[in-house]
Amino acid sequence: MVPEVNKMTMQARLQQGVAELTLALFHPMENGGRLDASAQRIAAHFIQWVQVSHNGQQVLEAQWGTGIASDPELVFYLANAKAGDTVSVQWHDNKGYSGHHAMTLS
Repeated sequence: MVPEVNKMTMQARLQQGVAELTLALFHPMENGGRLDASAQRIAAHFIQWVQVSHNGQQVLEAQWGTGIASDPELVFYLANAKAGDTVSVQWHDNKGYSGHHAMTLS
């Protein structure tokens, strides 16, 4: 069974040239230390890398590990933003899954 790990949502609020962006990634973010109901270790499964671009230019890169909670939310601010600009996000995890999302600011 392939887990549902490539879903994400992104919301933006644009005000006076600054965009407040909220990114929600739906991912289990397992650290490899928990046990399931039958006392078997749950394998580590976590996002390792997140990159955000504004009009094709990288503006944020994050390297994550096992210390991030499941279904993480990332809030960040983007200066010099205006309606019509494109913000895109991509990520990949330690099991080879990846996701991407793009939106146009309004």
